[in-house]
Amino acid sequence: MEKFTTLHSSAIPLDIENIDTDQIIPARFLKATDKQGFGDNAFRDWRFDKEGNPNKDFVLNDPKFSGSILVAGDNFGCGSSREHAAWALVGYGFKVIVSSFFADIFKGNALNNGLLPVQVSPPFLKQLLDLIQAKPDTQITVDLENQTIFVAPTDLKESFDIDPYKKTCMINGYDDIDYLLSKKKEIEQFEAAL
Repeated sequence: MEKFTTLHSSAIPLDIENIDTDQIIPARFLKATDKQGFGDNAFRDWRFDKEGNPNKDFVLNDPKFSGSILVAGDNFGCGSSREHAAWALVGYGFKVIVSSFFADIFKGNALNNGLLPVQVSPPFLKQLLDLIQAKPDTQITVDLENQTIFVAPTDLKESFDIDPYKKTCMINGYDDIDYLLSKKKEIEQFEAAL
């Protein structure tokens, strides 16, 4: 995984609640077991019509919005527990998802794949969505070390929680195996002491 400390980016506002994993990556695309290519089909049924033409009314197809942060409505990632949803979002280019609530399994899958779920309060989320809609080039800063998300030069700022282990992994670019390997010396010392 890539190391993650601080991200400065514009954002894409997806003001829809209860976005489930089948909307993020439809089930018909789950045949592959390799992470490659899933980004092409992220939000496929919303991004394209039945003939495969881009849906000009869907925010990911609106050229005024861009960035590696997706700001979504409440209860993001609900539904079935498919890791492919995190693969699709990362493959599309997102590094951070902001919502006021994440489904637990989605949250774990996101963190395991280098995608930071930033859970904020409902009032903060509404203000952020309104700001991005009004000013699409708004720059958001996500500071993982200090666990804050803010928009300068405004006073819009909030802290977020993250599991300390997952925070360590993201800052260092570790997956679970990399983390264990980083402790190899301590493990060897412990075994030698036995």
